[in-house]
Amino acid sequence: MKLKTIIAALTALLIVSGCNNNSKSTDNMKDMSKLTFTEQQASAITAIACNEARGDQSSLMNAINEGFDAKLSANQIKEALSQLYAYTGFPRSLNALGTLQKVMEQRQDVATGAESSPMPSDYDALKQGSEVQTKLSGKPFNYTFCPAEDYYLKAHLFGDIFARDVLTHADRELVTVSALSGLENVMPQLIAHVQGAKNMGVTDSQLQWIVSSLKSHGFTAEATRCEAAIATVKGDQTPVISPSAWPLGNPNTAYAQYFIGNSYLAVLDNGLCNVTFEPGCRNNWHVHHGAVQMLICVSGRGWYQEWGKEAVELKPGVTIAVPEGVKHWHGAAADSWMQHLTYHADLKPGNSNEWLEPVDDETYNKLK
Repeated sequence: MKLKTIIAALTALLIVSGCNNNSKSTDNMKDMSKLTFTEQQASAITAIACNEARGDQSSLMNAINEGFDAKLSANQIKEALSQLYAYTGFPRSLNALGTLQKVMEQRQDVATGAESSPMPSDYDALKQGSEVQTKLSGKPFNYTFCPAEDYYLKAHLFGDIFARDVLTHADRELVTVSALSGLENVMPQLIAHVQGAKNMGVTDSQLQWIVSSLKSHGFTAEATRCEAAIATVKGDQTPVISPSAWPLGNPNTAYAQYFIGNSYLAVLDNGLCNVTFEPGCRNNWHVHHGAVQMLICVSGRGWYQEWGKEAVELKPGVTIAVPEGVKHWHGAAADSWMQHLTYHADLKPGNSNEWLEPVDDETYNKLK
């Protein structure tokens, strides 16, 4: 009888122990709506995420070292880089993890950090992910246009990945915003995740840590994108952002009278300038006397037209040599920003610009 009692007690203990191993302890459960990074750690993880998105392995190595100096654990950085495959793709994520591995091989002071807690035996990724996505979005979100993508978002990204508690939900959104700031042409997603970060518990001051970190690491365009997204979410006036890595410069006020729409001028070295045209912006018909104007389109899409000729579409890499004395205009397409570099060649004494009439809407609107 005594032996039976002992066996029964041991069996009960094993059952209880097994249940504990298959569920997250409520006593030790993290608050997933709290950012766990210090300001120094947030600065480092921002630089890590942005460099991962940009694919810059050399700068990423420096950022990872900065992260370890700030006492981020290997598992925290590993978790961030693994998560980002869902936002930047497997190639960038795997390259970044390879860089992390190299740094860890070079350092002897790296703390491994906590592993993710095991999932409960009844864990339902789709149910969990749907709840997380609803909180992040502020309302239920169903991507009915592509049910497969909807499932991947819910069950895998916001289910399997976000359920891993090495990082909290707030931590993960700070990482996501930092990475998306490093990518061009994803502003709708960046805006959505700035709002998602706030919904997940990241404060306004903590969002500004991202901007400060991007600026301190030399990511001017990336910081501007992030600022624009934050301003949009707050309902403030959205700053004008450069559509590419080329500098936006300042409003081209000195020549505004010769433009329809807004343009921006960045003066570079050796007489080279970058001119940015907002969608629909174009300059007046004009003539260069005593000089050849060179135009090199570097981003977006636009138009160049000589008097009496068909318009030429401007795309990155298209170069135009505007002949001396030829009446012409150039500007952005109606639905796209456009940037071109410009300089003057074959300068003659007394060279000048002659500004003429605006490009009328009838002429411009024919261009598609």
